[in-house]
Amino acid sequence: MTIGVLKEPTFENRVSLLPEHIPILKKLQANIIIEENAGNNAFASNDAYEATGAKICNRNDVLQNADIVLSINALTDTDIVNCKAKILFGFYQPLFNAEYIKNLAEKNFTIFSIDMLPRTTRAQSMDVLSSQANIAGYKAVLLAANLYPKYFPMFMTAAGSIPPAKMLILGAGVAGLQAIATAKRLGAVVEVFDTRPQVKEEVMSLGAKFVEVEGAADATNAGGYAVEQTETFLLKQKARIAESVAKSDIIITTAAIPGKKAPILITEDMIRSMKNGSVIIDLASSTGGNTSFTKNAETVVVNGVTIVGNSALAANMPSDASKLYGKNILNFLQLIITNEGAINLNFEDDLVKGTCVAHGGVVTNERMVQLI
Repeated sequence: MTIGVLKEPTFENRVSLLPEHIPILKKLQANIIIEENAGNNAFASNDAYEATGAKICNRNDVLQNADIVLSINALTDTDIVNCKAKILFGFYQPLFNAEYIKNLAEKNFTIFSIDMLPRTTRAQSMDVLSSQANIAGYKAVLLAANLYPKYFPMFMTAAGSIPPAKMLILGAGVAGLQAIATAKRLGAVVEVFDTRPQVKEEVMSLGAKFVEVEGAADATNAGGYAVEQTETFLLKQKARIAESVAKSDIIITTAAIPGKKAPILITEDMIRSMKNGSVIIDLASSTGGNTSFTKNAETVVVNGVTIVGNSALAANMPSDASKLYGKNILNFLQLIITNEGAINLNFEDDLVKGTCVAHGGVVTNERMVQLI
C-alpha cells in the first residue's frame, strides 16, 4: 500500500505530512511517496523526507502510483484526470463544494474530508479544525498587534500614560480561547461574546470579561460551532455587541455555521462607531465573514478601520501547523490501515463513516445529499 503526498498550491504553505510522521507509517508497512519540494514552505526538505525512507517523485508519479493521496487543498481538474488512486484525503469543505464532491463521487473516488470528522472525545487527536484554529487564534492577535498603531499593554512613563488596548472577541471556540490567552499575554483588556453560556467559565479563567445575552438557542450538540438563532435573540445580540464594538480597538471574529454563510455580527453602523486606526481580524472570511465589508484573503479599510479577511492564518505558521495537521492525519489513517499495511474501510466506525463524504460512486454524507 502506497501513500502519496502532494505539493499544495502557491497560496498554501502547509504540507500534509512532515518527515517526522513518516516512520510511523513505515511501521504500518506503507510506502510513502512525496511530490518534489512538497515540504519546502514548511521547512521540510526533500533530503529530510528521503532520510526517513520516503521517496521523492514528480506530481504525476504520485497521482499514478499512490493508493491514498493526501492533500490539504482540493485536487485540480488535471489532477483528477491523472489520478489513479481511489482514496483522496484532505480538507475539502464539502458542504460548500457539494458539486465538486459529487463529480468525484461519480468518478468512483472515495473521499475522506478531515474537516467533517465528528467532534467527539475519541476524535480529539484527529481534530484538524481544532489544531489549526488554535494557531489561527494565536496568529490573529499577533497580526492585529502589527496593524494596530498603538501599544497593547498599559504603559506609565515620564512622558505620560498609555491606556491598554481594548479587544473584543466574537466566539469562544478554540480560536477564540487562544486569542484571549495571547491578547492577555500582550496586555490587552479583553471582552468576549459567545452564544453558548457554558463557555463563560473558560473565558473568565483566561482573564477576559464574558458578554452575556440571554435567550440563545442551545448549541450543546453543534460540535463547537455556532447555531442559527431566533430573531428576538439576534436583536438583543446586535444591541449588546454594538455597545462593545464602539469601545473596542481590536475585534477578532470567529463565528461560523457549518454549511451556511457566516453570520453578520458587525454592521456598517457598528464599524463607523469605532475609532480611527481600529482593527478587525475576520477568521470567518472564507464563508462570507462576520462583517458586511469582509473580503476573503483581502484587507480593506472602512472609515479608518482596517478589516482583514483571513480564514487561513494557520498557513502563516507552516512548520507547527503542518506538524499538528500531519499528526491529526496520521492518527486517522491508523483507523483505516491495518498493521500489515492493508486498507480497511470500516464504516461501522463512527469516525470513519462521519469523515467519508463519497464512496461507491455516490455521495455518502447525509447533509451533502440534501445540497445536491
